[in-house]
Amino acid sequence: MRTASLAAFPALVLNADYQPLSYFPLSLWHWQETVKAIFLDRVAVVSHYDRVIRSPGRQFRLPSVVALKEYVPQNRRPPFTRFNLFLRDRFTCQYCGHGFPAQELTFDHLVPRSRGGRTSWANIVTACNRCNLSKGNRLPQECGMRPSHAPEMPTMWQLLQNGRAFPPNYLHESWRDYLYWDSELED
Repeated sequence: MRTASLAAFPALVLNADYQPLSYFPLSLWHWQETVKAIFLDRVAVVSHYDRVIRSPGRQFRLPSVVALKEYVPQNRRPPFTRFNLFLRDRFTCQYCGHGFPAQELTFDHLVPRSRGGRTSWANIVTACNRCNLSKGNRLPQECGMRPSHAPEMPTMWQLLQNGRAFPPNYLHESWRDYLYWDSELED
């Protein structure tokens, strides 16, 4: 019987308040980072996998969930990145309303740069390639394409909430108590 690679055993990292550091992407550490943090006394182990690793003088269960011992404050202002823009708009084209994978999305300046538009939270929306080409170098009112939501700078809390809507493909059962995606609660 072949056992899974140790890379298949990441640990969910929680802040000191037992909330994930990030939902999207999910805050995970490779098993080696996790073990190092345990020995440096930077984290508390909350839950384990059944998998055991061994050294010459010790046996150690791999942690599946760890919590930082010191609280890491979250940034109040999110950085303006392509990913955060897509997350703000929930990976949805603001013109046609369809959701897309990140690689099929782009961003659109409401007021095109050639017309003095700035690259800022308030002037950029997520767009699919088709809608972006259709809008071209025109203003929304010129082409009849208005975004479904007025663009604005999101808060970190809003991005965190939006990230909860996109759970990763794999969730270990020990993580579920700390992740609050829309799921049915047991009776």
